[in-house]
Amino acid sequence: MKKTLSTLPEIKLVGIKVRTCNKNESNIETAKISLLFRKYFNEQVFQTIANRTNPMITFCAYTDYESDYTGQYTCFIGEEVDSLNKIPDGLEILIISPQKYIKFTTNSGIIPNIVIDSWQEIWQMSSSELGGNRNYHTDFEIYDKRASDPLNSIVDIHVGVN
Repeated sequence: MKKTLSTLPEIKLVGIKVRTCNKNESNIETAKISLLFRKYFNEQVFQTIANRTNPMITFCAYTDYESDYTGQYTCFIGEEVDSLNKIPDGLEILIISPQKYIKFTTNSGIIPNIVIDSWQEIWQMSSSELGGNRNYHTDFEIYDKRASDPLNSIVDIHVGVN
């Protein structure tokens, strides 16, 4: 994986969310994130989002961490917007505060395997290997045109650091 340091401004997202933990996500019977993705794309939730800044660039954010990657967190899928006006019923808002990130760009591969494998690698990294101490505020993945072919995708993973 390629790794770079960046600081990003506030990001406003509109989409849908679930509460989960990685232990539940490792079991197909209790996993919620794959169902959230399915709902988002099968029901074309993105089409109902007004004021999209970059249509068809999907964010998958992890926030409201109970502790670290082993605890509960909220998974939010949506798109960036430039205005929080006209939020349709059933959709949620997530505002990501400005922060520093280590951005990992995955190798090309099959979705969701490349994302799962990359996160497992990130979780095993020490602070020095990562490039900073994780702050567990908000982390996110970006699915853009490089992820349009699920058999040959590249995803950016942004990990918040202090």
